[in-house]
Amino acid sequence: MSRLLETLQARLGYRFKQPDLLKRALTHRSFGTDHNERLEFLGDAVLSLAVSSLLYERFAGSDEGDLTRVRAHLVREESLHRVALNLDLPQVLLLSEGEARGGGAQRPSILADALEAVIGATFVEGGYEAAQRLVQGLFTDVIANTGVDNWAKDAKTELQEWLQARRLHVPDYRIVETRGQAHAQTFEVECVVAALEVSKSGEGRSRRTAEQMAAKLVLDELKSRDRPGSGLHD
Repeated sequence: MSRLLETLQARLGYRFKQPDLLKRALTHRSFGTDHNERLEFLGDAVLSLAVSSLLYERFAGSDEGDLTRVRAHLVREESLHRVALNLDLPQVLLLSEGEARGGGAQRPSILADALEAVIGATFVEGGYEAAQRLVQGLFTDVIANTGVDNWAKDAKTELQEWLQARRLHVPDYRIVETRGQAHAQTFEVECVVAALEVSKSGEGRSRRTAEQMAAKLVLDELKSRDRPGSGLHD
């Protein structure tokens, strides 16, 4: 484990003077009471601020809404999961035997939380400047290789705004079915716009992905109805 932690610190570009702090950041609550949830809470806030600063500098001509959308994509679970995999965090996570057998080391939520906890631990030991440098190293290339237009509104947001513009209630989402074992589940979610009698179902490996798919199908249907001559906009 010590060799793996050395490799991780080299990838992070930050060496901990308190190795136990890094160990705590990598400890899931299933492993013991000295787990990473408090550090994850702190790291979430530090990450948001550091990414906001990077975006403010990178997209000088963009408004608040554009910056908020890009930040939301960068700090969401899916993006943090990819960064965590690039750092090989699954190799150094401390999990209970049961959680490990259930595939916890590959679970996106656990890896995303651990990454935020590492950022939080860096902040605790090295202060904001050290944490900011860490975040910059993790996200600068991603930010540099994208533009605001690449981060369009997600389907759920666009559907909600479409409905609100017409003074209609936001849609309801409900889980129709969950299939598979805990570490490899497939969710089926229904999106319902009762006022317009529209409902569509979507599937995904996470509830969020299924909701997005269902929202997109509903949005496509409503936009189709809203074309001139359809009668919906009258």
